[in-house]
Amino acid sequence: MSRKNARETLYKLVFEYLFTKEINEQTEGMLLLDASLSDDDKDYIRKCYQGIAANYDELTARIIKYTTGYASVDRLVKGDLTAMLISAYELAFCPEIPASVSISEAVELVKQFSTSKSSGFVNGVLASINKEGR
Repeated sequence: MSRKNARETLYKLVFEYLFTKEINEQTEGMLLLDASLSDDDKDYIRKCYQGIAANYDELTARIIKYTTGYASVDRLVKGDLTAMLISAYELAFCPEIPASVSISEAVELVKQFSTSKSSGFVNGVLASINKEGR
C-alpha cells in the first residue's frame, strides 16, 4: 500500500481524535486490520497517531499562528485541521519525509475530504509552517 493510503487511514483516526481528544485503540485496531496495509504503513500510522495526540497543543499552536482571523483551532474546519495536524507533525518530527511531499499530500486529503476552498488555505498555512523551519 502506498503512503498516500496510509495517510488516509491516519486522517480518519486524527479526525476522530479531534472530537474526543483521546486515542481510540478500538478504532485504531479496526483500521489497522486492513490487509492492504504493510507493516511499514502500520508503523507510520501508529507513530503519527500517537505523536499527534502527544504533541497536539504544540502542533495546533503552530497551525493557529498562521491562520489569520482564527482565534482558536475550534473555529477551523475539522477536515482542514486534520490534514494540517498530520503534515505539521511530519514537518516537525519526520525529517525523512520531504516537506513538499507532506504538504502536497495534506492538500490532496482536503481536496478529497474537506471543502472546495480548503486546498489553498491548507497549502498556505503549511508553507508558512515549513518556512518557519523544521
